[in-house]
Amino acid sequence: MSPARTFGTQDHIWRNWAGNQRAVPARTLAPRSTEEVAEAVRTAAAEGLTVRMTGTGHSFTAAAVTDGLLLRPDRLRAVRSVDTATGLVTVEAGLPLHELNRVLDEHGLALANMGDIQQQTVAGALQTGTHGTGRDHAGLASQVAALELVLADGSIVTCSRTERPELFDAARVSLGALGVVTAITWQTVPAFRLHAREEPMRWGEVLERLDELTEANEHFEFYWFPHTEGCLTKRNNRTDRPAAPLSPLRYWLDDELLSNTVFGGLQRLTRRVPAAIGPVNAVSAKALGARTYIDTSYKVFTSPRRVRFKEQEYAIPREHLADTLRELKALFDRRDWRISFPIEVRVLPPEDAWLSMAYDRPSAFIAVHVYHRNPHEDYFAGVEELMTAVGGRPHWGKLHTRDAAYLEQVYPKFADFRALREELDPDRRFANRYLSRVFGP
Repeated sequence: MSPARTFGTQDHIWRNWAGNQRAVPARTLAPRSTEEVAEAVRTAAAEGLTVRMTGTGHSFTAAAVTDGLLLRPDRLRAVRSVDTATGLVTVEAGLPLHELNRVLDEHGLALANMGDIQQQTVAGALQTGTHGTGRDHAGLASQVAALELVLADGSIVTCSRTERPELFDAARVSLGALGVVTAITWQTVPAFRLHAREEPMRWGEVLERLDELTEANEHFEFYWFPHTEGCLTKRNNRTDRPAAPLSPLRYWLDDELLSNTVFGGLQRLTRRVPAAIGPVNAVSAKALGARTYIDTSYKVFTSPRRVRFKEQEYAIPREHLADTLRELKALFDRRDWRISFPIEVRVLPPEDAWLSMAYDRPSAFIAVHVYHRNPHEDYFAGVEELMTAVGGRPHWGKLHTRDAAYLEQVYPKFADFRALREELDPDRRFANRYLSRVFGP
């Protein structure tokens, strides 16, 4: 077997997917095993270097940025075990979600819920709190049975609900602040199909029927197109009916041509001609028409996302959703915003991972986006002020300005997390500027 791969000066300049974060680490390494990760952490400690593990760069924050040792998970992609009887599946940290979905499907298994992008590594998606939308089924953190980590002293540990349960509850969503996640054991479910129903709906109707729509559907979400009354609603529910997927032509037309190629062209147009945003959004809201289909769960949950953007997302108490949405819409009347990206709204039941955005409360998620080349500061700041007024929790991998002083007010177990971090990493081997802001020095 070949040794851990190192990278030259040009190779180790790291950038995230959106292009808003950049790092020039002292050294970049692609370990091939957990033992090589442990050796790399011990060597970095001897050299006085910090250590960060990156994924595919789909986070918008500086969570992976380091000037020390940057670990890349390119060669930690093995599927270690699949137990179809129990549904327990152990895979290494760098396996992309789309590969995990393929493997699970081959064995008649599936994740119970997931977000709409499957390009992330399993560890990157988990560590930043990726969640999806669901009435009964929560996010990725609630589908983990065990973790394998390398701690700051180079030791290798495993944790679960019965083995080091506090570490398990803290480490599932922890941005790598407690250790480098090297493998995840997922608690999967038998494979299932979803009946997808997507249709345009007016803003007023969505708000009026919000409780009905979220309670009557296993997975409900909607997109509002700013400066219009148009929304696109998505209702996904399990079915035993045979698969009836979109035709290749319809998939290409809706998901590739309209949602990516045409939408990307419109983003470039509105960047040059901001006055066109209102009419363009109105056309976009109508162009994505009603459709229904039945397909394998992960093919319904996920969609291609080729138009690059920057994003902020907050989780708020579910009971505040309708009022917060009304206030958000009113903000557009009071502020000089010209926003060409739709706003996404999802829901989730309570989770028990300490730093899950849905920890201990039914939650609603409101995500705002801008084209990756457009300024975001004023828009995101205005929305953030609204979200924090109702105790919102920022998505760990998306842009926000909150710090430890704020976060300890909205996370009941935040002090416990910090105490465990102090115990496991007193020298802050896994720190960077972003972690120091959100967790404290």
